[in-house]
Formats: sequence, structure tokens, C-alpha cells
Amino acid sequence: MRIKKGDTVIVITGKDKGKTGTVLKAMPKENKVIVEGVNVQTKHQKQTRTERAEIKHIEGPIDASNVMFYDAKAKEAIKIGYKIDGDQKLRVNKKTGKVID
Repeated sequence: MRIKKGDTVIVITGKDKGKTGTVLKAMPKENKVIVEGVNVQTKHQKQTRTERAEIKHIEGPIDASNVMFYDAKAKEAIKIGYKIDGDQKLRVNKKTGKVID
């Protein structure tokens, strides 16, 4: 999976198409990511002795194939490739060849 926690991504398909946000959590085994402000779901919290009942709005996971890395300088979605530099594996922009990390 080429998307990591902290990356800025843009949604390319689905109900939130065109929205950008930061990846809050990446789940490579399920091939899913949780993006800030995308796929917001409503959860009803039951009342307990110490807390009141409330309605929470939380972000749900979306498939990693539905998002692309967003380059803020170019203001467009880009494809990510890999380049081996010595003993390091670096993520690079496939179009320009610049290192992302």
C-alpha cells in the first residue's frame, strides 16, 4: 500500500469524490484508510451512569484504491513509485521523479 498515515490524499471515486484530507489511520492488511472529513458516519452513543447519550460523527474506513496521493504544490493527484537509494526505499512522484518523503 503506497498511502501512509499523515499523507494528504484526494478521493477519486464514491460519494465523497473530490474531497481532500489527511490520512488518520492506514490499515494495510484490509487495504483501507481512514481520511479526515471523508465517509463521515453517525453513531448513537448510549447513556451510561457517567456520560450522557449523544450522537457522534466519526470517519469510516474507505478502500485505498479510492484515494490518490495529493501534491499540494502541483494541486493535483499523483501516482507514487518507489526508488532504491542505497539501503533505503524512497517514495517518488512518477511524473516528475521527485522524492516525496
